[in-house]
Amino acid sequence: MKALVYQGPGKKSWTDVPQPVLLNPSDAIVRVDTTTICGTDLHILKGDVPAVQEGRILGHEGVGTVTEVGDGVHDLVVGDRVIISCIKSCGHCINCRSGLYSHCLGEEGVAGIGWVFGHLIDGTQAEFVRVPYADNSLYKMPDGVSDAEAVMLSDILPTGFEIGVQAGGVKPGDVVAVIGAGPVGLAAVMTAGLCGAATVIAVDLDPSRLEQALDFGATHTVMSGSPGWREQILALTDGAGVDVAIEAVGVPETFAMAVDVVRPGGRVANVGVHGRSVELHLEDLWIRNISISMGLVNTSSTAMLLRLVTQHKVQAAKFATHHFSFDEFPAAYDTFTRAAETKALKVIISRQTEADE
Repeated sequence: MKALVYQGPGKKSWTDVPQPVLLNPSDAIVRVDTTTICGTDLHILKGDVPAVQEGRILGHEGVGTVTEVGDGVHDLVVGDRVIISCIKSCGHCINCRSGLYSHCLGEEGVAGIGWVFGHLIDGTQAEFVRVPYADNSLYKMPDGVSDAEAVMLSDILPTGFEIGVQAGGVKPGDVVAVIGAGPVGLAAVMTAGLCGAATVIAVDLDPSRLEQALDFGATHTVMSGSPGWREQILALTDGAGVDVAIEAVGVPETFAMAVDVVRPGGRVANVGVHGRSVELHLEDLWIRNISISMGLVNTSSTAMLLRLVTQHKVQAAKFATHHFSFDEFPAAYDTFTRAAETKALKVIISRQTEADE
Protein backbone atom coordinates (compact mmCIF):
# COMPACT_ATOMS: atom_id res chain seq x y z
CA MET A 1 0.00 0.00 0.00
CA LYS A 2 0.96 3.68 -0.15
CA ALA A 3 1.61 5.69 3.01
CA LEU A 4 3.18 8.95 4.11
CA VAL A 5 6.35 7.95 5.93
CA TYR A 6 8.46 10.09 8.28
CA GLN A 7 12.11 9.85 7.30
CA GLY A 8 13.70 12.15 9.86
CA PRO A 9 13.38 15.90 10.53
CA GLY A 10 12.21 17.72 7.44
CA LYS A 11 11.77 14.52 5.41
CA LYS A 12 8.67 12.58 4.40
CA SER A 13 7.59 10.55 1.39
CA TRP A 14 4.42 9.02 -0.06
CA THR A 15 5.81 5.57 -0.70
CA ASP A 16 5.12 1.84 -0.80
CA VAL A 17 5.02 0.01 2.54
CA PRO A 18 3.60 -3.36 3.65
CA GLN A 19 -0.11 -3.44 4.42
CA PRO A 20 -0.92 -3.72 8.14
CA VAL A 21 -2.05 -7.05 9.59
CA LEU A 22 -3.95 -8.01 12.72
CA LEU A 23 -1.57 -8.40 15.65
CA ASN A 24 -4.01 -8.83 18.52
CA PRO A 25 -7.58 -10.15 18.88
CA SER A 26 -8.85 -6.63 19.67
CA ASP A 27 -7.45 -5.16 16.43
CA ALA A 28 -9.27 -4.03 13.31
CA ILE A 29 -7.90 -3.12 9.90
CA VAL A 30 -9.50 -0.02 8.43
CA ARG A 31 -9.29 1.14 4.83
CA VAL A 32 -8.66 4.86 5.15
CA ASP A 33 -11.10 6.75 2.97
CA THR A 34 -10.34 10.27 4.26
CA THR A 35 -7.61 11.73 6.41
CA THR A 36 -6.24 15.18 7.21
CA ILE A 37 -3.17 16.97 8.55
CA CYS A 38 -2.73 18.33 12.06
CA GLY A 39 -0.35 20.96 13.39
CA THR A 40 1.19 18.15 15.44
CA ASP A 41 2.28 16.49 12.20
CA LEU A 42 4.23 19.65 11.38
CA HIS A 43 5.85 19.56 14.84
CA ILE A 44 6.90 15.95 14.15
CA LEU A 45 8.43 16.92 10.82
CA LYS A 46 10.43 19.65 12.53
CA GLY A 47 11.87 17.00 14.87
CA ASP A 48 10.01 18.37 17.91
CA VAL A 49 8.59 14.94 18.89
CA PRO A 50 11.62 12.68 19.39
CA ALA A 51 9.49 9.63 20.21
CA VAL A 52 8.52 9.46 16.52
CA GLN A 53 11.04 7.19 14.83
CA GLU A 54 12.15 7.20 11.22
CA GLY A 55 9.92 4.91 9.18
CA ARG A 56 6.77 5.78 11.11
CA ILE A 57 3.61 6.36 9.07
CA LEU A 58 2.24 9.77 10.05
CA GLY A 59 -1.31 10.86 10.88
CA HIS A 60 -3.77 10.44 13.75
CA GLU A 61 -7.08 11.50 12.17
CA GLY A 62 -9.16 9.53 9.75
CA VAL A 63 -12.42 8.08 8.50
CA GLY A 64 -12.65 4.72 6.82
CA THR A 65 -14.22 1.33 6.28
CA VAL A 66 -13.53 -1.76 8.37
CA THR A 67 -11.97 -4.49 6.21
CA GLU A 68 -10.95 -7.04 8.87
CA VAL A 69 -11.56 -7.60 12.59
CA GLY A 70 -9.87 -9.73 15.23
CA ASP A 71 -11.62 -12.48 17.15
CA GLY A 72 -11.92 -10.19 20.19
CA VAL A 73 -13.82 -7.43 18.37
CA HIS A 74 -17.54 -7.62 19.19
CA ASP A 75 -19.14 -4.32 18.15
CA LEU A 76 -17.82 -3.93 14.60
CA VAL A 77 -18.14 -5.91 11.38
CA VAL A 78 -16.49 -5.73 8.00
CA GLY A 79 -18.06 -2.92 5.98
CA ASP A 80 -18.76 -0.57 8.91
CA ARG A 81 -17.92 3.07 8.22
CA VAL A 82 -15.99 4.42 11.18
CA ILE A 83 -14.27 7.45 12.68
CA ILE A 84 -10.76 6.68 13.88
CA SER A 85 -10.22 8.42 17.22
CA CYS A 86 -6.83 10.06 17.74
CA ILE A 87 -6.80 8.44 21.21
CA LYS A 88 -6.83 4.66 21.66
CA SER A 89 -8.53 3.14 24.68
CA CYS A 90 -8.22 -0.39 26.03
CA GLY A 91 -11.41 0.23 28.03
CA HIS A 92 -10.40 -1.76 31.10
CA CYS A 93 -7.35 -0.11 32.75
CA ILE A 94 -7.87 2.17 35.76
CA ASN A 95 -7.41 5.31 33.65
CA CYS A 96 -9.84 4.23 30.94
CA ARG A 97 -12.44 3.25 33.52
CA SER A 98 -12.22 6.77 34.94
CA GLY A 99 -12.53 8.36 31.47
CA LEU A 100 -8.85 9.33 31.25
CA TYR A 101 -8.39 7.66 27.87
CA SER A 102 -5.46 9.93 27.01
CA HIS A 103 -3.43 7.96 29.55
CA CYS A 104 -4.61 4.47 28.66
CA LEU A 105 -2.37 1.91 30.34
CA GLY A 106 -2.97 -0.67 27.61
CA GLU A 107 0.26 -2.11 26.26
CA GLU A 108 -0.19 -0.86 22.68
CA GLY A 109 2.45 1.82 22.07
CA VAL A 110 3.69 2.94 25.49
CA ALA A 111 1.68 2.29 28.64
CA GLY A 112 0.14 5.52 29.89
CA ILE A 113 -0.16 7.32 26.53
CA GLY A 114 -3.38 7.20 24.54
CA TRP A 115 -2.06 9.10 21.52
CA VAL A 116 -0.34 6.37 19.53
CA PHE A 117 -1.28 6.84 15.84
CA GLY A 118 1.51 8.51 13.89
CA HIS A 119 3.43 8.73 17.15
CA LEU A 120 4.17 5.32 18.66
CA ILE A 121 2.51 3.11 16.04
CA ASP A 122 1.76 3.64 12.35
CA GLY A 123 -0.87 6.24 11.62
CA THR A 124 -3.70 7.18 9.33
CA GLN A 125 -2.02 8.97 6.42
CA ALA A 126 -2.08 5.69 4.54
CA GLU A 127 -4.37 3.51 2.49
CA PHE A 128 -4.91 1.14 5.44
CA VAL A 129 -4.31 1.35 9.20
CA ARG A 130 -4.34 -1.14 12.06
CA VAL A 131 -6.48 0.09 14.96
CA PRO A 132 -5.82 -1.44 18.40
CA TYR A 133 -8.70 -1.86 20.89
CA ALA A 134 -11.07 -1.33 17.98
CA ASP A 135 -14.31 -1.58 19.95
CA ASN A 136 -13.26 1.45 22.03
CA SER A 137 -11.13 3.36 19.50
CA LEU A 138 -13.54 3.46 16.55
CA TYR A 139 -16.92 5.16 16.25
CA LYS A 140 -19.56 3.99 13.79
CA MET A 141 -20.69 6.72 11.42
CA PRO A 142 -24.40 7.27 11.00
CA ASP A 143 -25.92 7.77 7.57
CA GLY A 144 -25.93 11.35 6.39
CA VAL A 145 -22.58 12.35 7.93
CA SER A 146 -19.93 13.11 5.33
CA ASP A 147 -16.30 12.11 5.63
CA ALA A 148 -15.32 15.79 5.75
CA GLU A 149 -17.56 16.29 8.78
CA ALA A 150 -16.62 13.05 10.50
CA VAL A 151 -12.85 13.48 10.27
CA MET A 152 -13.14 16.62 12.42
CA LEU A 153 -14.30 14.34 15.24
CA SER A 154 -11.03 12.42 15.19
CA ASP A 155 -9.23 15.22 17.03
CA ILE A 156 -9.90 18.94 16.66
CA LEU A 157 -13.54 19.15 17.76
CA PRO A 158 -13.08 17.00 20.90
CA THR A 159 -9.81 18.80 21.67
CA GLY A 160 -11.26 22.29 21.40
CA PHE A 161 -14.32 21.31 23.40
CA GLU A 162 -12.75 19.16 26.12
CA ILE A 163 -9.44 20.93 26.75
CA GLY A 164 -10.72 24.42 25.99
CA VAL A 165 -14.41 24.70 26.83
CA GLN A 166 -14.96 21.92 29.37
CA ALA A 167 -11.63 22.18 31.18
CA GLY A 168 -12.03 25.94 31.20
CA GLY A 169 -15.33 25.52 33.02
CA VAL A 170 -17.33 27.62 30.56
CA LYS A 171 -20.83 28.15 31.94
CA PRO A 172 -23.97 30.01 30.86
CA GLY A 173 -23.41 33.75 30.49
CA ASP A 174 -19.60 33.60 30.46
CA VAL A 175 -17.35 35.87 28.46
CA VAL A 176 -14.73 33.73 26.71
CA ALA A 177 -11.60 34.83 24.85
CA VAL A 178 -10.06 32.32 22.45
CA ILE A 179 -6.48 33.33 21.70
CA GLY A 180 -5.51 31.80 18.38
CA ALA A 181 -8.07 31.29 15.62
CA GLY A 182 -6.48 28.25 13.99
CA PRO A 183 -8.44 25.00 13.59
CA VAL A 184 -8.39 24.01 17.27
CA GLY A 185 -9.08 27.56 18.42
CA LEU A 186 -12.04 27.72 16.04
CA ALA A 187 -13.24 24.38 17.43
CA ALA A 188 -13.30 26.03 20.86
CA VAL A 189 -15.13 29.04 19.40
CA MET A 190 -17.68 26.76 17.73
CA THR A 191 -18.38 24.67 20.85
CA ALA A 192 -18.27 27.38 23.54
CA GLY A 193 -21.94 28.03 22.90
CA LEU A 194 -22.77 24.44 23.85
CA CYS A 195 -22.01 25.41 27.45
CA GLY A 196 -23.83 28.73 27.25
CA ALA A 197 -21.07 31.28 26.61
CA ALA A 198 -22.69 34.65 26.01
CA THR A 199 -19.70 36.41 24.45
CA VAL A 200 -16.92 34.70 22.50
CA ILE A 201 -13.96 36.89 21.52
CA ALA A 202 -11.59 35.52 18.89
CA VAL A 203 -8.06 36.94 19.12
CA ASP A 204 -5.50 36.49 16.34
CA LEU A 205 -2.83 38.24 14.28
CA ASP A 206 -4.39 37.19 10.97
CA PRO A 207 -7.38 39.27 9.80
CA SER A 208 -8.61 36.46 7.54
CA ARG A 209 -8.70 34.05 10.49
CA LEU A 210 -10.68 36.62 12.46
CA GLU A 211 -13.14 36.94 9.60
CA GLN A 212 -13.52 33.15 9.56
CA ALA A 213 -14.03 33.14 13.34
CA LEU A 214 -17.22 35.16 13.00
CA ASP A 215 -18.63 32.38 10.82
CA PHE A 216 -17.71 29.83 13.52
CA GLY A 217 -19.64 31.62 16.27
CA ALA A 218 -17.39 34.38 17.57
CA THR A 219 -19.37 37.43 18.68
CA HIS A 220 -16.34 39.75 18.57
CA THR A 221 -12.82 39.75 17.14
CA VAL A 222 -9.63 41.47 18.27
CA MET A 223 -6.42 41.83 16.27
CA SER A 224 -3.73 40.83 18.75
CA GLY A 225 -0.96 42.79 17.03
CA SER A 226 -2.90 46.05 17.12
CA PRO A 227 -2.30 48.81 19.68
CA GLY A 228 -4.62 48.53 22.64
CA TRP A 229 -5.67 44.91 21.96
CA ARG A 230 -5.90 44.20 25.70
CA GLU A 231 -8.02 47.29 26.29
CA GLN A 232 -10.33 46.19 23.46
CA ILE A 233 -10.92 42.87 25.22
CA LEU A 234 -11.40 44.47 28.63
CA ALA A 235 -13.91 46.92 27.13
CA LEU A 236 -16.10 43.92 26.26
CA THR A 237 -16.09 42.84 29.92
CA ASP A 238 -16.78 46.18 31.66
CA GLY A 239 -13.09 46.24 32.51
CA ALA A 240 -13.19 43.11 34.67
CA GLY A 241 -11.52 40.66 32.31
CA VAL A 242 -12.88 37.51 30.69
CA ASP A 243 -14.30 34.60 32.66
CA VAL A 244 -12.34 32.07 30.58
CA ALA A 245 -9.28 32.59 28.40
CA ILE A 246 -8.50 29.69 26.05
CA GLU A 247 -4.91 29.59 24.74
CA ALA A 248 -4.88 27.78 21.40
CA VAL A 249 -1.48 28.57 19.89
CA GLY A 250 1.26 27.08 22.06
CA VAL A 251 3.84 29.84 22.44
CA PRO A 252 4.84 31.74 25.60
CA GLU A 253 3.54 35.05 24.28
CA THR A 254 -0.04 33.82 23.78
CA PHE A 255 -0.08 32.09 27.16
CA ALA A 256 0.95 35.41 28.73
CA MET A 257 -1.87 37.11 26.82
CA ALA A 258 -4.40 34.64 28.22
CA VAL A 259 -3.24 35.24 31.78
CA ASP A 260 -3.27 38.99 31.18
CA VAL A 261 -6.93 39.25 30.15
CA VAL A 262 -8.61 36.86 32.62
CA ARG A 263 -10.51 38.34 35.53
CA PRO A 264 -9.84 37.57 39.21
CA GLY A 265 -11.33 34.15 39.89
CA GLY A 266 -11.26 33.32 36.19
CA ARG A 267 -9.88 30.31 34.35
CA VAL A 268 -7.11 29.87 31.78
CA ALA A 269 -7.47 26.76 29.62
CA ASN A 270 -4.27 25.94 27.77
CA VAL A 271 -4.96 23.95 24.60
CA GLY A 272 -1.86 24.83 22.58
CA VAL A 273 1.06 22.39 22.44
CA HIS A 274 4.10 24.23 23.76
CA GLY A 275 7.57 23.49 22.47
CA ARG A 276 9.23 26.03 24.77
CA SER A 277 8.98 26.65 28.49
CA VAL A 278 6.53 29.25 29.75
CA GLU A 279 7.20 31.55 32.68
CA LEU A 280 4.47 31.21 35.29
CA HIS A 281 4.28 34.22 37.59
CA LEU A 282 2.79 32.61 40.67
CA GLU A 283 3.80 35.67 42.67
CA ASP A 284 1.12 37.58 40.74
CA LEU A 285 -1.40 34.85 39.98
CA TRP A 286 -2.09 33.49 43.46
CA ILE A 287 -3.70 36.68 44.71
CA ARG A 288 -5.97 36.81 41.64
CA ASN A 289 -7.39 33.31 42.32
CA ILE A 290 -6.61 32.20 38.78
CA SER A 291 -7.15 28.55 37.81
CA ILE A 292 -5.08 27.06 34.99
CA SER A 293 -5.83 23.80 33.16
CA MET A 294 -4.09 21.89 30.38
CA GLY A 295 -3.85 18.40 29.00
CA LEU A 296 -4.18 15.85 26.24
CA VAL A 297 -7.67 15.25 24.87
CA ASN A 298 -9.54 12.16 26.12
CA THR A 299 -12.09 12.09 23.27
CA SER A 300 -14.75 11.27 25.86
CA SER A 301 -17.04 13.80 24.13
CA THR A 302 -16.77 12.27 20.66
CA ALA A 303 -20.06 10.35 20.75
CA MET A 304 -21.95 13.41 21.98
CA LEU A 305 -20.36 15.69 19.38
CA LEU A 306 -21.14 13.12 16.67
CA ARG A 307 -24.82 13.31 17.59
CA LEU A 308 -24.72 17.10 17.29
CA VAL A 309 -22.94 16.91 13.93
CA THR A 310 -25.52 14.37 12.72
CA GLN A 311 -28.31 16.78 13.65
CA HIS A 312 -26.43 19.69 12.02
CA LYS A 313 -26.19 21.53 15.33
CA VAL A 314 -22.39 21.62 15.01
CA GLN A 315 -21.30 22.62 11.50
CA ALA A 316 -18.15 20.51 11.30
CA ALA A 317 -17.83 20.76 7.51
CA LYS A 318 -16.86 24.44 7.82
CA PHE A 319 -13.33 23.39 8.79
CA ALA A 320 -12.77 21.67 5.43
CA THR A 321 -11.32 24.41 3.25
CA HIS A 322 -9.20 22.43 0.76
CA HIS A 323 -9.63 19.00 -0.86
CA PHE A 324 -6.95 16.69 -2.23
CA SER A 325 -6.64 13.09 -3.37
CA PHE A 326 -4.16 10.59 -1.91
CA ASP A 327 -1.69 11.13 -4.75
CA GLU A 328 -1.61 14.85 -3.87
CA PHE A 329 -0.16 14.51 -0.36
CA PRO A 330 2.83 16.81 -1.11
CA ALA A 331 0.48 19.56 -2.32
CA ALA A 332 -1.78 19.05 0.72
CA TYR A 333 1.15 19.46 3.10
CA ASP A 334 2.38 22.51 1.21
CA THR A 335 -1.07 24.11 1.40
CA PHE A 336 -1.45 23.36 5.11
CA THR A 337 2.08 24.52 5.95
CA ARG A 338 1.41 27.86 4.23
CA ALA A 339 -1.98 28.36 5.90
CA ALA A 340 -1.46 32.09 6.36
CA GLU A 341 -1.18 32.45 2.58
CA THR A 342 -3.60 29.74 1.46
CA LYS A 343 -6.22 30.43 4.19
CA ALA A 344 -6.33 26.69 4.88
CA LEU A 345 -8.01 25.42 8.03
CA LYS A 346 -8.19 21.66 7.50
CA VAL A 347 -7.13 19.98 4.27
CA ILE A 348 -9.20 16.93 3.35
CA ILE A 349 -7.24 14.12 1.70
CA SER A 350 -9.38 11.36 0.25
CA ARG A 351 -9.21 8.36 -2.02
CA GLN A 352 -11.27 10.52 -4.34
CA THR A 353 -11.48 14.27 -4.38
CA GLU A 354 -14.89 15.81 -3.82
CA ALA A 355 -15.05 16.67 -7.53
CA ASP A 356 -14.46 13.02 -8.47
CA GLU A 357 -17.28 11.90 -6.23
